[in-house]
Amino acid sequence: MSPPEISFTVNGKRVSPKGVPDDERLLDTLRWRLGLKGTKEGCRTGGCGACTVLVDGRPTLSCLLLTREAVASRILTIEGVGQDALGRKVQAAFAAETALQCGYCTPGFVMATVGALKGANGSLSRESLLDELQANLCRCTGYASISRAIDRLAKERR
Repeated sequence: MSPPEISFTVNGKRVSPKGVPDDERLLDTLRWRLGLKGTKEGCRTGGCGACTVLVDGRPTLSCLLLTREAVASRILTIEGVGQDALGRKVQAAFAAETALQCGYCTPGFVMATVGALKGANGSLSRESLLDELQANLCRCTGYASISRAIDRLAKERR
């Protein structure tokens, strides 16, 4: 028996990846079936945030979500975040403050930031926004530049 058909929207485009087994994680479907390599695999246990994407507007750890659980959802990855005005602002703030070192965690931080701001209709304080990012880890200790990017976003939103 073949796996059931899976269909959802990724970065504004309807996709129906074929042959997705019931136990495949969204992370693997995005990276290996759809070629969206910006979503990074860090720990595969939900402990680092590198795989954060937005599912129906909410930050979601794609390593913990089965692809079949995302059926009919709207998924936004780092490859599509630039299509969104808020996404472009977050990316610009991270770039302006060089909020990366190796860059591996950066997509997850950007996606978590966009999701937190969207969820709060942009009304989060600097401290609240930093709290929202606590689940994301930077193994290169790039937190100072990330904090500066958050400061820049908080100032822009006043």
